[in-house]
This record gives sequence, structure tokens and C-alpha cells, in this order.
Amino acid sequence: QVRLVESGGGLVQAGGSLRLSCVASGSTFSFYHMGWYRQALGKQRELVAGISSSGITMYADSVKGRFSISVENAKNIVTLQMNSLNVEDTAVYYCYGDPPWGGLRYWGQGTQVTVSS
Repeated sequence: QVRLVESGGGLVQAGGSLRLSCVASGSTFSFYHMGWYRQALGKQRELVAGISSSGITMYADSVKGRFSISVENAKNIVTLQMNSLNVEDTAVYYCYGDPPWGGLRYWGQGTQVTVSS
């Protein structure tokens, strides 16, 4: 059974940094695409950043220049480095992984990020 487990969330002051990691276990394949969504209280889930197995990245406009995503394909580990955090970044962050055959997306359980002013 494939599981994605996030870590690294927590409470940080505005202007600070956090590093989120997501490890996929139980898979016999490398994900084609991995990344992060977030969902703030009362808002829809939004895509934050994604990265393909070839290293192509994409970012939401709101995090460009502040967040950086990276992946270790062989280990199915995706990391999100978040700098210059602001209160609007407060949300539950979810890791996802897309299998190479185009099947259903895998999701992590989420990790809370809270930025205080």
C-alpha cells in the first residue's frame, strides 16, 4: 500500500522559514509528478508547487520567489522550502504524487503550517 507522509509543519513567525518533506512508502515505482497543495480555513485547496520527475517545476504566483520545491526521484521524496512566510501562508499543506501510468493521484494526510504576525 502506497502512503505519503508529510513532516516539517509547525508554527513560525512572519518572515521565517519552514521546510516540508513528503516521503512515499510502499511504492515500487517512481512518481511522475509530485508536489504540494494547501488549504486554508474556509478556502478551497490550491496548488502551491509541483515538480516533474525530469525536474520541471511550477509555482503558484503567490509563492514564487519565496518557495522552492525539489525531489529525489529514486526515493520518492519531495521537499518544499518555504522562506519569507507570511500569515497568508497559514494552511494545511498536502503532498501529492502522480503515478507514471496516469492513475489516481496519491495524497498525504496533511501537515499544518501556521504563520503568526
